[in-house]
Amino acid sequence: MTQEQLLIVAILLATMLMFVTGRWRHDMVAGAALLACVLSGLIPADEAFSGFAHPAVVTVACVLVLSRALQYTGAVDLLTRHALPANAGPTLSLMALTGLGALLSGFMNNVGAMALLMPVAMQLAARLELTPGQVLMPLAFGTILGGLTTLIGTPPNLIVSGFRSESIGAGFAMFDFTAVGLPVAVLSALFIALLGWRLVPARKQPGREGFDTGAYVTEARVTKESRVAGKLLREIESELEQADAQVIGLVRNEVRLNAPTSGRRIRAGDILVIEADVESLAGVLSGLGLELEEAASAAEQGSGEDASGGTDEAAEEADTRASNRSGEGMIMMELVVRTESRLQGRSARDIQLRTRYGLNLLAVSREGSRMKARLRTLKIRAGDLLLMQGAEEALSDFAADNGCVPLAERELRIPDRGKALAASLIMLAAVAAAALSLLPTAIAFAAGVLATMALRTLPLRAVYDAIDWPVIVLLGALMPVAAVMENTGTAALVAELLLEQVAGGSAPLAIGLILTLTMLVSCVVNNAATAAAMCPIALGAAATLGVSDDAFLMAVAIGASCAFLTPIGHQNNTLILGPGGFHFSDYWRLGLPVSLLVMLISVPLLLWVWPL
Repeated sequence: MTQEQLLIVAILLATMLMFVTGRWRHDMVAGAALLACVLSGLIPADEAFSGFAHPAVVTVACVLVLSRALQYTGAVDLLTRHALPANAGPTLSLMALTGLGALLSGFMNNVGAMALLMPVAMQLAARLELTPGQVLMPLAFGTILGGLTTLIGTPPNLIVSGFRSESIGAGFAMFDFTAVGLPVAVLSALFIALLGWRLVPARKQPGREGFDTGAYVTEARVTKESRVAGKLLREIESELEQADAQVIGLVRNEVRLNAPTSGRRIRAGDILVIEADVESLAGVLSGLGLELEEAASAAEQGSGEDASGGTDEAAEEADTRASNRSGEGMIMMELVVRTESRLQGRSARDIQLRTRYGLNLLAVSREGSRMKARLRTLKIRAGDLLLMQGAEEALSDFAADNGCVPLAERELRIPDRGKALAASLIMLAAVAAAALSLLPTAIAFAAGVLATMALRTLPLRAVYDAIDWPVIVLLGALMPVAAVMENTGTAALVAELLLEQVAGGSAPLAIGLILTLTMLVSCVVNNAATAAAMCPIALGAAATLGVSDDAFLMAVAIGASCAFLTPIGHQNNTLILGPGGFHFSDYWRLGLPVSLLVMLISVPLLLWVWPL
């Protein structure tokens, strides 16, 4: 081996070791590898950051933004509500949930798809009387499998396409991954739904009761467009029961009726007093076409009830705050009222919540009793949980001034059908432009981000927050490092050793070896880093055998994404570790058979779809 080859091997071994130990964040490790290559003379200083201009890096960032827009507007929530069966058994329900997760992951970030469907999975587990983990692990694996089906399904696919572009001058098209990825995803998802979920250890979530904040009571306005307007209360009770919610009161003409009869007809302008947990609240509101009363009245009235208790200047200030309430910078947060809080015995009207702080009290949870007063006049007690909406700074000021403890920022997505449609059309247009080669992939999705910003389907402040910057740094830093492996001949040397010692010069065995090795590495190393490290070896193997690169690169794409054996191999596996109550060793019980199934299906398909 030459000195350059020894240097790059040493740097890569040290990099892999640091990835595996997990002591340093992966973007730091990638940055260190890049700087080591620069300082050792393997990469010219003026080319050190060329990886950040790579189309694959730009595309990953843009896809993350478009995915967040689908999430923010509630487009996926609308799809979920209509796609999942309401009263099916475990097999059909898990099949629908896993399939939906896989479908979404083909066109949006699979971590985002997992985050969107986790609350649905938790509710499904309760309905089916399964432990959360028995539903969460099939969902996690389904969202990982869905990423195999399209170019934008997962970052490794984009990285592999980038290496092909550099190798032969053209990357993979949008649906080049589908011929192999779709059968692998469908057959593996069917196995998980029919049999595999039974292999998941039935563990209780540790400390689950400690995270239960109880049911919130909130007020929701019936608008003319609400589908419940004109219906009898009994007609919507079954839908509310499925979401573990119920109507405990009705306000009409400022008069509250406690425990309204099921035969009462609901009218536009009525305010329903609903009891529900915060996770299902958004689904109840969007499903019935209701609006949060406090947020709606704030936007319409500005100062609302506070105006009567303040000066003209205060009311004008409240109007200004209210006009911004539907804009950017607004979050929802849970606050618990401490024993020494000065809020005790006072209501939102008494403290002039909107005028002084520009905040909305959306819901209240009180253990052991049911509130009978309107939210704006409800006397607050120590121990109450308040779900509040406002600017982050204003919420912090309010908590500090009034003896409250912020518990958690909550996400309450109430779908906006107009913006959900716009976000969906933008994503479809970007996918179509890339799939039909009307525009280069990176340009198509960059145009989609620009349209997203112009139409405000995602708040401007959230555009940059949507990008997973550590992943972007990881990709941008490792691209030049991976190029060094190829330029110095190291990748070809490693590939030759593997082929001679293990595969015996057989191309099918070499593809299986590349797939297996990539899959194993991805179980302990970030999948994007795995793809970047294995692509040069795959290209070297193809060159040594004198065959086409495509099957080898596709094997890397599949192996890098299919990390089922550990909780650290993929972010979706990590997400379910706590909620599922899993141990580190629990993943292989379902992960091992799924991994073997993926290998058995994909290797013959790779040889058939991408002939050598």
